[in-house]
Amino acid sequence: MAQLVDTAQQMARTKLEAALPRRWRHVQAVAAKAGRIAAAVPGEDREILIAAAWLHDVGYSPDLVDTGFHSLDGGRWLRRERVDERIAALVAHHSCAWLEAEERRLGDVLAAEFPREESAVADALCCSDMTTGPDGQDFELLERLAEIRSRYGPDHLVTRFIIKAEPEMVAAVRRTESRLGSRVPQPM
Repeated sequence: MAQLVDTAQQMARTKLEAALPRRWRHVQAVAAKAGRIAAAVPGEDREILIAAAWLHDVGYSPDLVDTGFHSLDGGRWLRRERVDERIAALVAHHSCAWLEAEERRLGDVLAAEFPREESAVADALCCSDMTTGPDGQDFELLERLAEIRSRYGPDHLVTRFIIKAEPEMVAAVRRTESRLGSRVPQPM
């Protein structure tokens, strides 16, 4: 178990730590949260969840940008690096990325290249990401969505995506909370 997670952490560190330190702080906090909520997924999937959390934003790395859509660019890079195909697909579709892909006119491309998983793992990855702020701070989901809309402004593509994705994201977080039997644990 530890080897896959350690490899994912090192890959993310290499691509994000120096180039995008703020993004790196976010990724570290998302991975830590995934570890705290891993009980929401079957035991055999916990490693996959945590590895995907480490890698979910790797597509923001300046040397990986191809389409400009970080989820797709990250998934493609992971595939080229021969990372587990399930992890690549989880990264490519993380946090309702298929809806952002539609906004970017890349919906058909994303769907053709990566299968979208609907599972406790996909829900927990979304929950970890969408309850963690850009500097690694903890957020309640609706506060995080408001923060994103505020940061990007009312007319931005990301804001349009967030508005469309909100019901799906809320459902994923609530399903994860239900599987945990409580609210998402926050750090002390």
